[in-house]
Amino acid sequence: MTCHVVFGTGQVGRLVVEQLVRRGDHVIAVNRSGRADLPGAEVLGGDAMDTTFTRRAVAQADVVYFCLNAGNYARWAQEFPPLQRAVLAAAAGAGARLVVLDNLYAYGPTGGADLVETLSSRPTSPKAATRAAMTEELLQAHRRGQVEVAIGRASDDFGPGATSSALGETVFGTAVAGRTAQVMGDPDQPHSYSHTPDVAAGLVALGTHPAAGRTTLRLIGLTKPEMREYLHTLYQFTDRWVVDDSAFRATFGDLATPFADALATTLQWYRDRAAATVHRPSTPARKVHR
Repeated sequence: MTCHVVFGTGQVGRLVVEQLVRRGDHVIAVNRSGRADLPGAEVLGGDAMDTTFTRRAVAQADVVYFCLNAGNYARWAQEFPPLQRAVLAAAAGAGARLVVLDNLYAYGPTGGADLVETLSSRPTSPKAATRAAMTEELLQAHRRGQVEVAIGRASDDFGPGATSSALGETVFGTAVAGRTAQVMGDPDQPHSYSHTPDVAAGLVALGTHPAAGRTTLRLIGLTKPEMREYLHTLYQFTDRWVVDDSAFRATFGDLATPFADALATTLQWYRDRAAATVHRPSTPARKVHR
């Protein structure tokens, strides 16, 4: 049985774990706490920057997935690269394929051109430069034959549980509450978004498909924490920002959920969450006698 180790149990990593479990594979989910509601998976807790722990976590792995993010978004340059380096070294030591969830920061403004795998990196902010440098480290390790790397690069995401993206709480959350949705930039400009289950399916394809080991491919999805931190990527929302995933589809097939279905499931998740909040029983007040 193939062993898959997934670092990160957030809004994409969790879905990767669930999809791998449904395949019948041996799945180890790694997060800091060691706690997660992921039936069928082994959950392991520890610090991914601790190389001793990381190497132990992937000792039996055939495929390793890097779905982590820096804990402090303001300290990306200090916290994010060491996380990736530790997992990269561990995967190389285990002889496992490494599948990395990436974003589109490194591309920079495209002047309205479609985003494709062959675009050169042109980072225009410190965070984008950090991500571009991290990607180059992966590609160098791949070219040197140290580890087989496949990169899943995606646009802004949406879907059940994806509350902290540009198409998350401020759009779906406010809409189901009957309030005015808040959007960034020019809402009339075309902008690619990724359904989180599709992002996960793409990463699983990169981890399990034989073709993914012969080349480095990109997928499509992105997670960004707080609205104020979007300013350095505002061009993505004021200009045309369209991802061309034809190379991925030509190799792996069309894994995308029909838009109407993706929209319906996302809206239903937000409605269910709102209903649960409204009907959550409150704790009765206790009268204290003195």
